[in-house]
Amino acid sequence: MGFYDKPFLKFERLLETYLAFAPSGLQSYLKSMPLWLKEKLWMGDLIKKKLHGYKGDIKYPEHHQSHAASAFFPSPFEEAAIITMDGVGEWATASWGTGRGNRIDLHSELQFPSSLGLLYTAFTYYVGFKVNNGEYKLMGLAPYGKPKYVQTILDNLIDLREDGSFLLDMSYFNYCQGLTMTSDKFHRLFGELPRKPESTITQRDMDLAASVQVVTEDIVLRTARYVRRETGLQNLCLAGGVALNCVANGKILKERIFDDVWIQPAAGDAGGSLGAALFVWHQILGNHRDADGVHDLQQGSYLGPDWSDNEIESWLTAGGYPYEKMTETDLIDTVSDGITAGRVIGWYGGRMEFGPRALGNRSIIGDARSESMQSIINLKIKYRESFRPFAPSVLLEDVEEFFDTDRASPYMLLVAPVRASHRKELSEEEEKLFGMEKLRIPRSDIPAITHVDYSSRLQTVSAKDNPRYHALISSFKKKTGYGIVINTSFNVRGEPIVCTPEDAYLCFMRTEMDILALGNCLLKKEEQPPLKSKDEQCSERQKSSEAKSKEELRKFGLIMTGAFAALSVLLYFRNTSLLPPAAGLSGFFLLSALLYPRLLLPVEKLWMKLASVMSYIMTRVLLTLVYLLAVIPTGLIMRLLGKKPLQLDFKGNMKTYWVTVDPEGPCSRPEKQY
Repeated sequence: MGFYDKPFLKFERLLETYLAFAPSGLQSYLKSMPLWLKEKLWMGDLIKKKLHGYKGDIKYPEHHQSHAASAFFPSPFEEAAIITMDGVGEWATASWGTGRGNRIDLHSELQFPSSLGLLYTAFTYYVGFKVNNGEYKLMGLAPYGKPKYVQTILDNLIDLREDGSFLLDMSYFNYCQGLTMTSDKFHRLFGELPRKPESTITQRDMDLAASVQVVTEDIVLRTARYVRRETGLQNLCLAGGVALNCVANGKILKERIFDDVWIQPAAGDAGGSLGAALFVWHQILGNHRDADGVHDLQQGSYLGPDWSDNEIESWLTAGGYPYEKMTETDLIDTVSDGITAGRVIGWYGGRMEFGPRALGNRSIIGDARSESMQSIINLKIKYRESFRPFAPSVLLEDVEEFFDTDRASPYMLLVAPVRASHRKELSEEEEKLFGMEKLRIPRSDIPAITHVDYSSRLQTVSAKDNPRYHALISSFKKKTGYGIVINTSFNVRGEPIVCTPEDAYLCFMRTEMDILALGNCLLKKEEQPPLKSKDEQCSERQKSSEAKSKEELRKFGLIMTGAFAALSVLLYFRNTSLLPPAAGLSGFFLLSALLYPRLLLPVEKLWMKLASVMSYIMTRVLLTLVYLLAVIPTGLIMRLLGKKPLQLDFKGNMKTYWVTVDPEGPCSRPEKQY
């Protein structure tokens, strides 16, 4: 078994960061330390507990080693260069190396706190989107702006080298020692405080998004060219959160730096779990790996749970939800009619996708030809910002009909321009529009998936990988001549993609979707009973958990009985005047536990609240003392002695900031947590 990083090595980086910035950083320290001390440092024990006493070994590949394994081992290549980029793992924020056969080797890395992922996240925060969640919004916002701040970023924030390595000037950032991403100096540089979430997006926000996107693409391209020169390999594998920047991925392909590129569909930390497992299977256990140079081993990324038609029918029947059971042929014909008529479809069936993209098994589908479909789905279904673009699902055999590319893109990780034959000419007045005004102008005959720069983040659908979804788009093509539909993830803003039939039904009922296809069961919105109120749902959940709650209260009562009984014995020998109340309480808890446990509910709630408050206070007091008496003095002494814990010198005039990976370092010790 493998875990995707080394907890103790990551903890070392955390401590060294606090030493480097002490006395700043107390609030960040108090926020992070309880979780580390309670859970993250004991990951091996936690895994064994959650897996009900697992007795085998647990291996700990380094974080970027896991990313690299997730990129190369499922790829179609026998050998390839590998690049990983994200926020931060243990120390590494980016790495590059090679993969051959059943082995990967990392050669060099960039180290914290200089991080392309964290630079992008800093601008995500500054433009008012949620950290570690809104980066894709920033990428979607970029085409509305002009990259007018690129030179400002390059002159002030980053010392960039030709090989893609760089240092960040940490005086502009606050993520090492604070609870925000950017500092006051950053705000002064760009003239304002960070945009408040949900407030109006301005042209300046769009220009900032465009600027950091250009810088990101520049760094990615420099790195790709450098790695191609250093490795001499023709193919490239990508992973890490930055590899989800499909615009940058498209630039690598457009410039033909590598002959072919394969990107891990779950490129973020979720994919690290797959990488850790594959690293153990191939590199530690030595199992053979087959690569034919054409087909990857990700199985379309349909690796999640599945519900059969019988299970779906049983759930619908038990809930009393009206549905029509159809053959797959009839269902596809009916749903494609609905798409043609401008209906919004919930499309659910088969194994759930692994990764952040819905790929046709947990998708919301609409007509890409509709000028209003983008705003309808954004505002009435997804409840999200109107500027957010949608991706097309296009038949693999028709991709060249609609886009200037001949490449398959099964995982929605590449951007391609809409072909000129499908574009619409803009008038002089329309060409002069800027910002969100661009949104109302249809730019092609498939406007719902054509972004303002004529690009699309496309998914190609093959009959081999997803025959059911392919058949649906083919049916739509027979009726309209267009083998292309809108595909967006089956969820609303702020919620995960639906997993179970119940998830799908609730999302269907809480939005303005028209039709839901659950497996081969068709549900129409107008036929469904009103969704139960939150009070009714809470009442049902309360009833279902009542038996469990009763058992827990009984256990609480017996524990308190024992505690007061022990106290009574002590009082018998020391203070008999307090003996009756203690004995009485012991009797009360015993009788309540045996006869009516729910009587103990307010007592248990009060007890748990007091225990939580006391634990919180004691934890903060103890951690504050440790910070004041140990962390601050140690950090100050280290700096006085010239032993700086982090590489914080900006513009060090080094030829490269890539650091060679120690062949006897953490990457060579997958059996250890450090």
